[in-house]
Amino acid sequence: MSKTALTIAGSDCSGGAGIQADIKTMMANGVYAMSAITAMTAQNTTGVTAVQESTPEFLAQQLDCVFKDIYPDAVKVGMVSSAGLIRVIADRLSFYGAKNIVVDPVMVSTSGSALLEERALETMKNSLFPLADLLTPNIPEAEALTGWRISTAEQMRDAAERIGETYGCSVLLKGGHSLRGADDVLYRNVYRENKKTEWFYGTHIDNPNTHGTGCTLSSAIVANLAKGYDMETSIRLAKEYLTGALSAMLDLGVGSGPMDHGFFSVWETASPA
Repeated sequence: MSKTALTIAGSDCSGGAGIQADIKTMMANGVYAMSAITAMTAQNTTGVTAVQESTPEFLAQQLDCVFKDIYPDAVKVGMVSSAGLIRVIADRLSFYGAKNIVVDPVMVSTSGSALLEERALETMKNSLFPLADLLTPNIPEAEALTGWRISTAEQMRDAAERIGETYGCSVLLKGGHSLRGADDVLYRNVYRENKKTEWFYGTHIDNPNTHGTGCTLSSAIVANLAKGYDMETSIRLAKEYLTGALSAMLDLGVGSGPMDHGFFSVWETASPA
């Protein structure tokens, strides 16, 4: 396990999303996982109760410690709730020349809790998005970024292109919140003369427990990029992993529960003596 990945995100004490889901996913996909915590959250499958942010100074220290010692092959940016933290992330990623950056613009949790201050969105768009190799918004996030209503495949494609053109990066618009179910569209923006749109079709899993699906998909993509796969292959493999984690039908908690990130593992159990 010589490849490394870093997640910059919030902590989920219930383990289904945030850095806990990211670390589980990265390790399950064969890379060494590291983390820089933007916030601690008190949350479970029913919602977010409280958020305690890291200070910008402490977040910068975390990032410095990681990059100076174990330089990550890929970086995932997840929940960041304030402009000050976003500026620190953008500054440190630029300073260290971070590569394979995937930004999951987390604005609202699966349970509906707001996780991004409104004034922080402009900072994210101006300072962080242009550094990204890939953005992974869902439908509501893409609607917030474009100001458009998105309800068809054509609108998904157009929105992905608009976001990619605006911020100069590739965009994977996830269809889990639309009529297309598990189908996602990738707008590739590598060079001006090499732009294309590609659909990634998925299998809809009838599982109400979807806590952390966005975190999991983006982290799996990051793990695959860290291992040297190209963007399209990284996305395809990540979707296969997510499908497997959902198909395991783990059922924990009274709300929208977590997935089984270790669904492929063989666990040895022993009965009490």
